Amino acid sequence: MLISYNWLKNYLDINIETDKVSKILTDIGLEVGGIEEVQSIKGGLEGLVIGKVLTCEKHPNADKLSKTTVNIGTDETLEIVCGAPNVRAGLTVVVATVGTTLYSGDESFVIKKSKIRGELSQGMLCGADEIGVGAADGGIMELPEEVSAGTLAKDFFNVESDIIIEVDLTPNRVDAASHIGTARDLAAYLKSNNEVAEVKWPSVDDFKVENTDYPVEVSVENTTACPRYAGLTISGVEVKESPDWLKNKLSVIGLTPINNVVDVTNFVLHELGQPLHAFDGAEIKGDKVVVKTLNDKTKFTTLDGIERELSDNDLMICNAEEGMCIAGVFGGEKSGVKESTTKIFLESAYFNPVYVRKTAKRHTLSTDASFRFERGIDPNITIYALKRAALLIQEVAGGTISSEITDIYPEPIKNFEVEVKWKNIDRLIGKKLGEEKIKSIFAALDMNIIKEDEEAVLLSIPPYRVDVQRDVDVIEDILRIYGYNNIEIPQAVHSTLVYSDKPDNHKVVNTIANQLVSLGFNEIMNNSLTKPSLYAESETYPEKNVVALFNPLSSDLGGMRQTLLMGGLESAKHNINRRKGDLKLFEFGNCYFLNPEGEKGSLEKFREEQHLGIFLTGNMIPASWNSQERKVSFADIRGVVNNILERLNIGEAQLSEQDANNDLFAEGINISTKNKISLVDFGLVSSKVAQSLEVKESVYFAEFNWDNLLKIAGRQNVLFTDIPKFPEVSRDLALLIDKSVNFGEIKAVMQKTEKKLLKKVSLFDIYEGKNLPADKKSYAVNFILQDENKTLTDKQIDKIMNSMIKNLEREVNAQLRG
Repeated sequence: MLISYNWLKNYLDINIETDKVSKILTDIGLEVGGIEEVQSIKGGLEGLVIGKVLTCEKHPNADKLSKTTVNIGTDETLEIVCGAPNVRAGLTVVVATVGTTLYSGDESFVIKKSKIRGELSQGMLCGADEIGVGAADGGIMELPEEVSAGTLAKDFFNVESDIIIEVDLTPNRVDAASHIGTARDLAAYLKSNNEVAEVKWPSVDDFKVENTDYPVEVSVENTTACPRYAGLTISGVEVKESPDWLKNKLSVIGLTPINNVVDVTNFVLHELGQPLHAFDGAEIKGDKVVVKTLNDKTKFTTLDGIERELSDNDLMICNAEEGMCIAGVFGGEKSGVKESTTKIFLESAYFNPVYVRKTAKRHTLSTDASFRFERGIDPNITIYALKRAALLIQEVAGGTISSEITDIYPEPIKNFEVEVKWKNIDRLIGKKLGEEKIKSIFAALDMNIIKEDEEAVLLSIPPYRVDVQRDVDVIEDILRIYGYNNIEIPQAVHSTLVYSDKPDNHKVVNTIANQLVSLGFNEIMNNSLTKPSLYAESETYPEKNVVALFNPLSSDLGGMRQTLLMGGLESAKHNINRRKGDLKLFEFGNCYFLNPEGEKGSLEKFREEQHLGIFLTGNMIPASWNSQERKVSFADIRGVVNNILERLNIGEAQLSEQDANNDLFAEGINISTKNKISLVDFGLVSSKVAQSLEVKESVYFAEFNWDNLLKIAGRQNVLFTDIPKFPEVSRDLALLIDKSVNFGEIKAVMQKTEKKLLKKVSLFDIYEGKNLPADKKSYAVNFILQDENKTLTDKQIDKIMNSMIKNLEREVNAQLRG
């Protein structure tokens, strides 16, 4: 949001340096993103002067050019070559002298002394568009003859200099989304610091209804969507260009002037924060305005010329026959004010924020009006803003007010009542401010005390403060006006030291993050909002379990994620598309789940878990002069998982391993505790899931339930056992098996074959594709044999391996690969 300092001083009598104003605004929650000195016309017309064309003759070497001499009020007459068709002797013109910078949008160029087709040119005669004061008409500007040569162009065109303060407004502070709103907050700070500061609201005492010759009937059919609607008519207006003062006010904050009536509505919007709309009276069929919704899929063309398909939940401003405007969002193509307009219906309303927000998102429209309506404006200034705009329109466009004010407000919006305990103010702020100081801040913030006692105070909060409805909101307001930086840091910290055997989450997260970074991983952070349709075909994470948002920013951000996989695949795609395909990524983040069967309105319907996601794709080892490239494999993701478990002191003896019952994986393993608490699923991501997010490469993924992992890590004691006296024996088998066979079946066969000496079975590689039958896959399985009482002999080992191979062939149709 842009605030003009000159404009701000119209409402607050202050003479403070803008740097100090910037600091104050930032301290009270209106963070200033930047300060810039600007002019109402870009460049301030520096170097431009008014000149008189003394002579004009045809250029000797060019048919379409003229040679002129120009008097600019100095002793020296300038020779200037000009190509405008309307140039002639006697004209009063705008001259850009040598060294002047002219602007065209974001581009600029400097006027230089030069020769054009062999003739000297010491400047440029300018058109209106070339200096930013009008539209192109193919010629140079012709000014009134009485303007003296040498007059500075910036004086003739009343260029104003100003300082623009860019406020990075947070969504909850719509009350400050105007010059009056910003002045009100600044005044509250100054008053709380014993300075005189009163906001001066423009007077509307001169408003009066001059006749009732043009009545327009108004009805509101949907008072839920439109709690308040007001309007009046003005006849005999002359629509034309706005006066300089109005154009300058809008231009310095980045708005393009349109015409005097529309400019007034935009001016009041940025002055008071109340959006207004002016309708061409000739387009109000039946002299009737109806606020209602239309049938689903009704076609409506907006001001930008786009035909839109309405929803039956879109609130519309209609005449007796058709829609004229999408309420609170965007006007219609037909009903807008134009040069032929002579009478208008002026609207001022309070629309339900939820209706406006949903409509704006549905049609991907964002306007200055919708920005304010969808956050909640002040319902108590509706009539004041209407009168203010009507008086300004009469000032710049003439006309007479030709109807009484219509104000439909069946259920007035009441002030919020909030009780705040004195002790809570001191406790949350961390400093005892004293009741008198706190009461002075209440008064400065328009918070009226209804009643008070030794324990608490009951406040009446004006409805324009939509963000202050709880005691903590009031305390936050006290603190921001008092000043966060005025709260001293205590010399001693008074707290109880409580011992807990649960590990510190932040410390453990950093430990594992550092471990992963040391292994070449990069941390990613993805949005926890996601597209619910990504879960449409998942059985593990069904779409019905997505926590949906009531008012999503878009359909792509309509729900909360259930897994870290989707965001990680998006990150992988982003990097792969930029030729960065060898990726090691990890992410700590929360996942969210809905229980559709839970009791409505109960928090038990919702569950939140912290997860850790690991992603591997591309080459594990890139090609170099002394090594060949090696693709990531199942063994790599398993190695990372094992390292994390080992780092957290979670031993194999406490764990159980089985196939992951998770349709995100083509092949996956689940590791749980002996009592079935799931810790991690890992494996090769299903090609269907990966390709749904446009990732064609193989991706290996592990997802830890970090909450469960932390509980287990916190309960593990370090156990010491004697180092075995006799060595273990490791053997690998490469098995060709049917795709329907899973690791759990293979593990069960091996454990049944050798119950005593088999200590561990693990899957370290999976392969499908080239050189294998279509219905087959390859598993590489490692197993550990050990006799704790003696050394195993080759004969014993061979016997066990032969038995395992025979049983695997018989029970799961496995074949040994060479």
